[in-house]
Amino acid sequence: MQSQKIVAAAVPSEVHKDDAHLVKVYRELFDVVPADSPELREEAYRLRYQVYCLETGFENKDEFENEMEMDIYDDQSVSSLLIHKNSGVVAGTVRIILPQEQSGGHEIPALTISEELGELGEDVLPRGRTAEISRFSVSKKFRQRHYDTHIPGIEENAGSPESQRVIPHITLGLMTAIVRMSVEHNITHWAVVMEPALQRLLRKLGIRFTAIGPIIEYHGRRRTHYSDVDSLLNGIYEERREIWNVITECGTLYPYTGDK
Repeated sequence: MQSQKIVAAAVPSEVHKDDAHLVKVYRELFDVVPADSPELREEAYRLRYQVYCLETGFENKDEFENEMEMDIYDDQSVSSLLIHKNSGVVAGTVRIILPQEQSGGHEIPALTISEELGELGEDVLPRGRTAEISRFSVSKKFRQRHYDTHIPGIEENAGSPESQRVIPHITLGLMTAIVRMSVEHNITHWAVVMEPALQRLLRKLGIRFTAIGPIIEYHGRRRTHYSDVDSLLNGIYEERREIWNVITECGTLYPYTGDK
């Protein structure tokens, strides 16, 4: 597949050299590409079919004869692809479902799934600026061998041992995509319904959403989480600066707004 390339900004000189190295190596491995054409959106749907229908069985594969997993929320979503530069292979995809007020579509599913989330006030979760992170998917080729799940792990073919050490999770590329799409669409808050394994992985990276309500059965065991973008990204900056530098592109996508 030929991907469109987004030229990454230069690493600012004030970034610590260890952090800059992580950013540099990451950029050498991956491109984050908006799925802004029918062809690129089909790439996202095919990977979703692989992950959600064939590998996990979360969705019924028989409902998708064209082997592209789609739903009613795609019309009010924006998606991105994570492209592995050396191979041109689609390593992952993620979408954000835009709020009903912005898209004219449906209410984001997290608000209908979780009574507790739906009871949060506008001061905590403003409905017109809250998007749902959804279809967080990573190709089987880019996961740890010992994971029998769709949760992303260590890239198997990252190149040098050094690259494998500093790029523990291609999750960061999908988080970069989420931040970029959110900034472009004036999203200030996130909701996400995720399984415990993904929540644990994110916490290890300093990415801390607030859980609300019990674990429920929703295409597997899931729990609803939310956060405002500002607090979540500031928290990553304070806990894992090197992670923050990758997913905010050294602050060029989203600056730190807390007390340094």
